Amino acid sequence: MEHKVNEIQISYREKLVTLRSLSITNSKEVSQLLYKNWDADTIGLHETFKIVLLNRSNKVKGIYPLSHGGITGTLVDMRILFAIVLKTLSVGIILAHNHPSGQLKASEMDRQLTQKIQRAAQLFDVQVLDHLILAPDGSYYSFADNGLM
Repeated sequence: MEHKVNEIQISYREKLVTLRSLSITNSKEVSQLLYKNWDADTIGLHETFKIVLLNRSNKVKGIYPLSHGGITGTLVDMRILFAIVLKTLSVGIILAHNHPSGQLKASEMDRQLTQKIQRAAQLFDVQVLDHLILAPDGSYYSFADNGLM
């Protein structure tokens, strides 16, 4: 009896060469980068969760939009998040999501999710450097700046 199995192919292709030279040194630079790469028409409509992928020198490899949700939340699938991190050979990540309401306060769910991602990242020797919450008006909240990392 012959058994057939799917063949798996993993690929990673860099498209945005301009991001490669950008090194991240603080939360303000991250927020500016994210606002430039966020859809201005939807930042006040629904939550989106993104990850900034970094190399060993904290140079940006890319920004991946992990999930789009509703007005008050979005689902983050840990398996997809770490598939992207591992596929891109990233050693550092910055988490980001927006609050369409404009409220710059980390909810208990935001804190729990960040801790869960940090614990999982340790298994892969990946550093979670920050988690930013963005508001439609251009302001942001940094977990690292507020002692939550």
